Amino acid sequence: MTERTVNTRIVRIGNSQGVRIPKLLLEQSGLEGDVRLRVVSDGIVIERAVTPRAGWGEAARTLAADGEGERLDSPIPTAFDEEEWVWE
Repeated sequence: MTERTVNTRIVRIGNSQGVRIPKLLLEQSGLEGDVRLRVVSDGIVIERAVTPRAGWGEAARTLAADGEGERLDSPIPTAFDEEEWVWE
């Protein structure tokens, strides 16, 4: 992928400030929706916001559908499991 650079200005947006990102750069980067800003030594980096465990639900459903979602080991009972529970 060819690196593209564009000069732009920081503009006032309400009580904040921002930059307008050209459509071409957004399309090339694939950025959309939520993003994360990170300060680096000489600027700010805009990158995809990483959602922890994103896609795990779908991966679990796929494993279950393929019959591969079973436990590897049987559960080991503890003293807590063997006690009679009393609900108050």
